[in-house]
Order: sequence, then structure tokens, then C-alpha cells
Amino acid sequence: MFTAIVVEKIDEHYQAQVATLDESRLPPGDVVVDVAYSTLNYKDALAISGKGPVVRAFPMVPGIDLAGTVETSTYPVFAAGDKVLLNGWGIGEQHWGGLAQKARVRGEWLTPLPQGLSLRQSMGIGTAGYTAMLCVMALERHGLTCADGDVLVTGASGGVGSIAITLLAKLGYRVIASTGRPQESDYLHGLGAAEIIDRRTLSEPGRPLQKERWAAAIDSVGSHTLANVCASIRADGAVAACGLAQGLDFPATVAPFILRGVSLLGINSVTRPEAERFEAWRRLARDLDAASLDAITREISLGDAIPAADELLKGAVRGRLVVDVHR
Repeated sequence: MFTAIVVEKIDEHYQAQVATLDESRLPPGDVVVDVAYSTLNYKDALAISGKGPVVRAFPMVPGIDLAGTVETSTYPVFAAGDKVLLNGWGIGEQHWGGLAQKARVRGEWLTPLPQGLSLRQSMGIGTAGYTAMLCVMALERHGLTCADGDVLVTGASGGVGSIAITLLAKLGYRVIASTGRPQESDYLHGLGAAEIIDRRTLSEPGRPLQKERWAAAIDSVGSHTLANVCASIRADGAVAACGLAQGLDFPATVAPFILRGVSLLGINSVTRPEAERFEAWRRLARDLDAASLDAITREISLGDAIPAADELLKGAVRGRLVVDVHR
């Protein structure tokens, strides 16, 4: 038996509760993981609340992240006792996810826990931090260097934004943080932001082409914010786009792309090839400051995750929520 959050759909209404389940109910897979920690991401909050069409089958155990110890394995790469983590691959959406004390998954989805990270730290990073690292790597492949100028991070107080600021600052970039929560200024400066701007300057409809302000940006917001960011990137700069907190729409023109050579880099963190996944996690273990990660992270219990989903959707959560599934 194990404990998990279970989401049901009853008469078109979602219902999430903590339940005790028999291990025989676990979905197919070749590795059983004794889960130690999971996380609460924006997508998890949508799954728990039913405010977004995230869940593809019911009942569903949400949680797009997990970290724990292999209990049994018929997959040749992993053996009992191995420390592993998992991000994406449809868990918490199509396949039971990490907000549970047990998970049965496909071995090829798993990543070995990087040396230097604890299971708890890996979930402090989670999909949000992993996505932030993929954004940084994409900007580096584009050719971005510290000498090119300021880098903007939108949604700065959230999970992706907080870790993106920390990574960029440690790598030597001058970071501009956009947030709608001015009360978090000290927190953002502590992570390494050199300057903070009000998100309202970006979130309303703007001109197709605006003053060149930033060499690059990491955007987790979408909609008008992403359009304004693209319109304000310097010639031949780039924007790594990875989220839709403001909306799925992109009310922009081609002007920044054809008149300034701006590149829009889409970041899909769900199904990355093994080599890219492993490199991103290796970089996170090396480049992410442990003290900053502690400042970003707050731990909650499995039961706390359900009410915390509403907080997250309201934009009231700072940084990362780590879920101790045994609390």
C-alpha cells in the first residue's frame, strides 16, 4: 500500500484527494521507484484544480517530477538502490506521476541523480529549474555571451524565473528581473538580479517594434509579455520561450524577426533526448548555487499540495515548492 494524491473527474468536475492505494494499481513500467520527493509545478496545479486540460486519463496521480530510489528494475541501466529523478515524459498527465510514495515508470524516462545533488535538492530544481537550464543552454547555442548585454527574465518570482536568475548571475550575466510582486525585490536581488522592472510595462499591448533594451530573454509568461519582449530585443538577439502564465496567445508581428534578426527559441522540457537531459542536469549540479537553491525552495507535505495548487495558480507562490511525499 502507498499514499498518493488522486484526481478523479466526476460529472465534469475534478476532485483531488489524498488516498491509500494498493501497489497492484500502479501503471505498467519496468522500474518501480520508492519516491522521496516530488514538486508542485504550474502544470500540476492545473491538473489538481481542473483549471486546465492537463490530465488525459482518470483516475490520475499528478506530479510531473519525482526523485527517489529504485526498488525493483527489469530495465538494464538501473538496479535496486540507484538514486534517480524524472521530469516530464507525460507523467502526471497520461501516466501516474510523482505526487505519490510509489511510481512505476519506463526506465528510459529516468535520469541518474547527478553527483553533488541530494534527492531533495533535485526536486528543489525540478522541471522548473531543468527548464531554466535548457533555456540558458539554448541561448548559449545561439551565441549569447556576457559581453552582449543585459538578459531579461520574466515571471521572475516563479520557479523557472528564480532559478534562471540564479544560473545567469552565477555565469556572469547582468540580469533584469520582471515581476508583478515588488515586495519580492530583496529576494530577487539576493538571487542575483541587478535590476527589477514592473511586469505591467510588458503585459499590455505594445508597439510591434520598440526600443532595443536587452541582448536576450527567458520568458515563462507568453501572450503580450512575450510579444513586447521580442519587440525590445537587440538586433540578432534571442528569446527562449518556455511558458504561458499570462496566456497561450502570441499577439505579435514578424517585425522583430525580419527587421532585427531576433530569434525565438522554443523550449520543450518534456521529451528531451537523453544526452541533452543528462547535460542539463550535469550543468545544474555544477552551476546552480546551493545557498540560492535553499532560498528558492519551500518544503510542504503531500496533503499541503492540494490547497497550494490554488496559491500557485493565483501567482502567490515564490520560488519552488518541494513535496515530501512521506509527510
